[in-house]
Amino acid sequence: MGSESGRVRRGEQSRISQWLRRRRKPTAEDPAREREALLLAVAAAGLPLAPAAHPAGYRCSCDRVGCPTPARHPISFAWQTQSTTDRAQVERWARNQPQANFITATGMVHDVLDVPLEAGAAALARLLEAGIEVGPVAESGGTGEQARMLFFTATRGTPEDEDEWWPCELDCHPETMDEHPGLRWHCRGSYVLVPPAALPGDLSVTWLRGMQHPLPDPLTLLETLTDACAAYAGTAKLTPAAVAWPLGH
Repeated sequence: MGSESGRVRRGEQSRISQWLRRRRKPTAEDPAREREALLLAVAAAGLPLAPAAHPAGYRCSCDRVGCPTPARHPISFAWQTQSTTDRAQVERWARNQPQANFITATGMVHDVLDVPLEAGAAALARLLEAGIEVGPVAESGGTGEQARMLFFTATRGTPEDEDEWWPCELDCHPETMDEHPGLRWHCRGSYVLVPPAALPGDLSVTWLRGMQHPLPDPLTLLETLTDACAAYAGTAKLTPAAVAWPLGH
């Protein structure tokens, strides 16, 4: 029985790997036009955007020496108030800053469930096979713990009682490892890069499922994602740094 379930899991992962490879093929002749169209689609869906740093070789375009998150952070400290869905403003940013990455501020319209790539691929295969509605999904390139999969969901909404909120930094401490190993829930006070984004080392952030997919309730995905992360934690040694990466601050 165990060998049969193992073959089923390997078959699921093989199918999802083939699907992901097909999705990565470039489709547009004009990268600048494709970039702008993808960013405008994000803004049109109501996800607020703000410019972010970009790679400068293997370093970050910002002035910070030894930037801990090269090309993964906003340009402005006022990114939360600067973030917008205004089409004209996004067009100006995209055209005037052709190398810039963009972040989207979470916790207003949407949240992001951020998991290790291997765990995310396994979870995505199971969710799709079960017929569960999965929204936009992005892959953030990297090696080891830096390779991530981002599941975009609706936000939990604004509760009447402010005490029901918790800021995103409460999701990023090592003591949360046993409950949600490797999973980060980006909500109020956080952000993630949106595709298309370039990262140092010729890596990138790309859509696997685009903004044409409606944002689902995060709770419909959470159990499958946490199960996949727990299985991943059983086969990979997650360090506290791995659990905490990436942060939206």
